[in-house]
Formats: sequence, structure tokens, C-alpha cells
Amino acid sequence: MERSFHSEIEALKLGHGETFQGEGILAVTKALLQSGVTYVGGYQGSPISHLLDVMVQAKPYMDELGVHVEACTNESSAAAMLAASIMYPVRGAVTWKSVVGTNVASDALSNLASPGVMGGALIVVGEDYGEGASVIQERTHAFAMKSALWLMDPRPDLPTIVRMVEKGFELSEASNTPVMMELRIRACHVQGSFIASDNIAPAISSRLLQQEAAGFSYDRLSHPPSTFKHEKHKYEVRMPAARQFIEDAGLNELFDGQHADVGLIVQGGLYNTTLRALQQAGLASGTGESDIPMLVLNVVYPLVPSQIATFCAGKRAVLVVEEGQPEFIEQDIATQLRRADLQTRLHGKDLLPMGGEYTAEVLLKGITAFVEQHLPTFDASVARAFNTELAEVKERAQSALGGGVPARPPNFCTGCPERPVFAALKLVEREVGKLHISTDIGCHSFATFEPFSFGNSILGYGMSMASSAAVKNFSAKRPIAIMGDGGFWHNGLLSGVSSTLLNQGDGVLVIMKNGYTSATGTQETMSTPASEAKRVAEGSSATAGEMTIENTLQGMGVKWVKTVHNYRVSQVRDLLKEAVNSPFMGLKVVIAEGECQL
Repeated sequence: MERSFHSEIEALKLGHGETFQGEGILAVTKALLQSGVTYVGGYQGSPISHLLDVMVQAKPYMDELGVHVEACTNESSAAAMLAASIMYPVRGAVTWKSVVGTNVASDALSNLASPGVMGGALIVVGEDYGEGASVIQERTHAFAMKSALWLMDPRPDLPTIVRMVEKGFELSEASNTPVMMELRIRACHVQGSFIASDNIAPAISSRLLQQEAAGFSYDRLSHPPSTFKHEKHKYEVRMPAARQFIEDAGLNELFDGQHADVGLIVQGGLYNTTLRALQQAGLASGTGESDIPMLVLNVVYPLVPSQIATFCAGKRAVLVVEEGQPEFIEQDIATQLRRADLQTRLHGKDLLPMGGEYTAEVLLKGITAFVEQHLPTFDASVARAFNTELAEVKERAQSALGGGVPARPPNFCTGCPERPVFAALKLVEREVGKLHISTDIGCHSFATFEPFSFGNSILGYGMSMASSAAVKNFSAKRPIAIMGDGGFWHNGLLSGVSSTLLNQGDGVLVIMKNGYTSATGTQETMSTPASEAKRVAEGSSATAGEMTIENTLQGMGVKWVKTVHNYRVSQVRDLLKEAVNSPFMGLKVVIAEGECQL
């Protein structure tokens, strides 16, 4: 990685009573150290990349504390690290981008959740949802419910985030269950401050070694017949313990308001936006006091039935502010209200959109509809005036510009070595006709936009070769799969290359060998050039002499592997055309070599 995190590393060293200033995800990093974490792992991806990046660069300080930090090859291997906390009283944390990373990690997470943990286990996920997201729009909440993992969604201010990290470990240990913490894009990057505590060197660590291996206990294995006990234990022991801890520790927050006969139940991560919408509606002060009582759920799963019942009792109506779909929290609350025989009117997705990010504008409309229905004495003219003014501003802007602003999708960086490959592919299609292109996750996916418009599918990180497996058997022309070196090491080597070789498949795979997982911040991979190679290159491509990918492919039995430098466009064109038209029946791999210019 080329960026230096020197100042952030110094902030991690702050002690008791000192003031930490920075962004949300770095506050999480500091909180992990204050919690006495023994090990940290993960896979990079916005918006949580900096957590791992900073810790990797802070290796000397991590070694001093005895904290093991591991940049994993994918999210599944990161999740599997938490197995250390099943049999040992050590705290561990892993991190990745969600929901895609949680998809990859789900097998390990299920097998972790079944026996539960002895030491605290925290999973910090970047909930990449809404405006600015780069992945499919789904929720981590479903995974928490499926596997009985507790899910925190902290209010986005640094003191609360730090407290929830520290309490998250305690919740995990009190209920012997891994805890997930979801942080949206804005929560990860929110700026603020908190009063630091001393970092805690773990009692069992890379410096203070565990002298004896844990004893054998079949009940700690996710294997029948233990799994049948685990299921009962989850819901008869662990969940009640979690609910008791959530209530006793005051993890969820109650904010009173003068309109006590109505209320809002809000996901913690949406608190700031909800408060802003209330201010625009004239229902909250500039200093943050709401006129409507709010129950803020810093833990969104499991809910505590007694808290829900107490909050809703005596209220005519409650609005659940829950972003994304399905409406898991609203359904859970509806069930609890019926079981408690409470007749409080419940609103949620009937007044708010089912999908999409809940911006202040969106919430203002939903909250206005709610109060107009259930606070008839409230003057909604302020909210309506704001909505009207906002619509007029948009209309004036569009009129001044002579129409809507043209979409400006992301594109390749200036000088990106991947752009010429797609220019060459355009030239190939002029000669051979339209080809089926299986695309992947990474910088190269920008070729799905104009002027290239390449891509018939994106099925996941490193999945492009696998996603062309069926197509190549009924297509007159060989399909081409595009994959980055990051995707190759993450998943593509096994799901694509290995599967194609096993089935004696015939296809074309283009691997972009730029030396890094560039889209997530130029983190290193198995095939990142060594420091000496970068020095010798002196401005040229340091990846030219790095042969790990080529050697791996040949070692697995790939017979047709050819490398070309990306900027030699005519050579790239000719090699792609050769691969598409080759009489050789079998996997053909074109390695497009060109070091990331960042």
C-alpha cells in the first residue's frame, strides 16, 4: 500500500483522558485495542478498509501489544479466524464489506454461531447500502437472524460507536455468541472525537503464549449430534442472556419528548438523519432535543420484548424507521405487540419506502405523514413548506441547466493500464463479432460503462470464469471472462480455474495483473511485486517480472498461458483474437500485465 497512515497510527496510541479526533472507522480501530483484542483479521473493502490498513501498517505497535493482525485472502478465511474464540478466552475481531463479504463468509459464520464462543467475537461489517454503495442492495440483518448472531447498529457519533465496540465484546461473552456490528458509509466516515482509554495488552497473545492446547470437547464442534443441542441452546439460553445484558447495560437508548402519545423506534445508525428530518419538520431543536419520544436501537437483533412493550404502552401510534427491505424489525415489533396484547398502531413501510437509502428528505415525508395522521394538533406547515421549497430549488436548478444533469458514472483513472485492454477488445469484436463477456468485481468493471459497455453478467468477486461455464457450452463463439488479480486470489483460482480444469472446459480468461487489489486501496496480494522489484522498475511496470500467477496456473495444469503488456494495444488485440479463434481445446489464459498507476 502506497498511502501512509502515520498520523492515524499515532492516534491509536493515545492513553487515558486524551482526546481522539478522527473518523468513525478509526474510532472502531482504537476501541478494539482498548478492549484488549488478541487478534484481528479481515478483507478490505469500502467503507471499512482503513480499519485493517491502519493495523497492518502499525505492525510494530501491534507486536508491542501482542495483537496479531492478518490481512486475509477473503472474508471466509477472516471469519474462520474467529474459531480461536470458541475454545480460548481471547477476544477477536474481523472486518469486511457487507453484504457481499458476509455472503462469502456465511459458511464459516454458520459453523461459528452453532457452538458459540468463549472469548468475545466481534464482526465489524461496512453496510454498503444506499447512495454511494458499490454492491447489491441487501441487508446484513438477514444473516444475523438466520444464524442467531447479535447485530449492533450504533448511533453514529464517536463516543457511542466506541462504547458499543467495548460493550459488544461484553455482550458476546455474556451470551457466548458472536456479535456483528454494522456501520453504514456515513458512520464509517463521520468525523468526531471521544475521550480515549488506555489500550489493553491481552492476557493471551503473541507475546504471552498459551502454554497448553485446549482440551477436547465434542460439544464445541459444529457436528451432529452437537448441532441439535446448539440450536436449543441458542434460543433457550444464549438469546435470553443477550436480551438481559442489552437491557441491564442500557445498550438501547430512550429519548423523551413532549408528544408522549406517539413515538419513533429508530435503527441506531439512522438516528442522525432522523433527527435532521425532525428539525426540518419543526419537531426537534437545533441542539438535538426531539419533541417525539424515540427508542434508539443500538442493538437491532435481538430486540428486547419488555423494552418494546414499555415504550409502546400508552402510545396511540409508533413509527418504525428501518432502512432497507424486508422490514425485519417492523415485523418483529408487530409480533411482540400482539403477544403483549397492545393495540398501539404500528407504522413503518406503509409511510416510508420499502427500499433505498433513508435520506433526510425521504424521512421528512414519512414523518410528516405520520404526525399529520396521529398528531392532528401539530402544524405541519413547516414540513410542507420545506418540501415545497426543496422541490422548487430542484426545478430552478434543472431549468437553469437546460434539463437534467447528465449521469457521470465512475471511470478508469487517468493512465490506468486496464483501459487499453478494453480498447483492444473493441478492436477484436470488429473482426470476430459480438462476444459474451463475463465481468467481475474490481476496477475493470468500469468497462461496463460507456464507451466500452462490456459485460453480460457480474456474479461476484472472482466468479467471472465460473459464470461463463454454462454459456461456453451453447455459444458458437468462445466467451471471455475478465478477472482482476485480486479476484483471482480471492476466489477465482478455485471457483473458476480449478472447476474449468476439472471439467476439461474450453474458454478464455483474461487476468488483469496490476499487482494490487486497487479498487479497495491498493492492498497487497500474493502477486504484489516485491519492494526491490519496485525500486528496480524506476517508473516502469514492476509487475512484469512477477510470475506468481503464471507459475500457479502452470502448476495447476493450464497449458495455454500467455502474458502481454497492456499498453501494447496491437499485441493485446492479436493475443485476444488468437485465444478466441485458437484450435486448442481447453482453458486459455491471457495475463494482461500492467502495474496500477496509483
